[in-house]
Amino acid sequence: MAESAGAAVEPAGHRAGSGGVLLVVEQLRRRVPGGIGRYANGLLQGLADDGAGGVTLFASRVPGAPARRGGRPGDPLASFGLPVRTSRLPGRLLTRAWDRGRAALPAGFDLVHTVSLAIPPVGAPGTPLLATVHDLSWRRHADATTARGRRWHEAALGRALRLVDAFVVPSVAVADELVAAGAPRATVSVIGWGGDHLPPPDLPGASALLEGAGVTGSYLLSVSTLEPRKNLARLAAAYALARSRLPEPWPLVVVGPPGWGGVDLAKAPPEGVVPVGPVDDGVLAGLYAQARAFAYVPLSEGFGLPPLEAMGQGLPVVASVTVPSAGDASEASSAWCVDPLDVAAIADGLLRVSTDEALRAELVANGVARARSRTWRMVAQDHRSLWGSLS
Repeated sequence: MAESAGAAVEPAGHRAGSGGVLLVVEQLRRRVPGGIGRYANGLLQGLADDGAGGVTLFASRVPGAPARRGGRPGDPLASFGLPVRTSRLPGRLLTRAWDRGRAALPAGFDLVHTVSLAIPPVGAPGTPLLATVHDLSWRRHADATTARGRRWHEAALGRALRLVDAFVVPSVAVADELVAAGAPRATVSVIGWGGDHLPPPDLPGASALLEGAGVTGSYLLSVSTLEPRKNLARLAAAYALARSRLPEPWPLVVVGPPGWGGVDLAKAPPEGVVPVGPVDDGVLAGLYAQARAFAYVPLSEGFGLPPLEAMGQGLPVVASVTVPSAGDASEASSAWCVDPLDVAAIADGLLRVSTDEALRAELVANGVARARSRTWRMVAQDHRSLWGSLS
């Protein structure tokens, strides 16, 4: 299954395959790229902001494009101004081939870095292979993914532990889990994600969405994929406890695409809970900017970008103690952290961050500072330092 070069925009002074880093961003070909896609996009944004070359992108062919050598008109990967190499294979077949050790990547690069546990065979013996591991949640929570998903992740982790030379993880918690799974500690580097990827708030768009959903005035906000690990049932139960004690019955607006596992808030939402589905980034920023408080209480997270996004928009945050992006005990409090299994504690957190003005001011100030301390350009620089040490 030989691969075919796909010509794309190539910055002057660098030719794909003439050394440098091959960054495998197949996740960006997915219909719903999810959190991994957000990381990949943020890293590419940071690399573009940093302005240095030496990185080539690799992914399956553009959906609908012919399996041939040549340009790919309209390929969103070309928008980053980096060289792009493409496979002859569409995404589903390509990742299946990788699972079987087939469809090797192009040779001629100093280092290969894949942004997920989809582990491709490198094109030349001795080329260092890096992988980003975002979490190992399927091991701790049986409902973190489907049974099929658990089998795939476990097999992919096994391949990674055999084949990968170094790992990037977003938090110390994931590093500890990966080491416990068998990765040598010296091969694991912690690089937290950035939070400056949202565009300016689309306030008219956000207001129109809220009006269409029947929301007027203040509201609380949550953002996540609708799936069991996000703990939305407990969040809704906590909101029901807190609602009658709020100064007004502020609704809880829930943003996010449908997932799996029977989590369907739209079918029969609890009183005051308003699911609005997925939104574009401008509207999302507008919803953050106009909300009174933000809640994010998943059972576990490798990093958890939504709290950092909310902090960057000046929102006080209630978050699970299991969310690394919210900070830890060694830092100034940037979020009100709660046990995700304790409905009463979540309800108390919602009340505090919604009504205690002194606490709100403290959380907002510390949250804004935390968000400003983590930019994608910094993340890209951390990646470049790691790449340099390995190549």
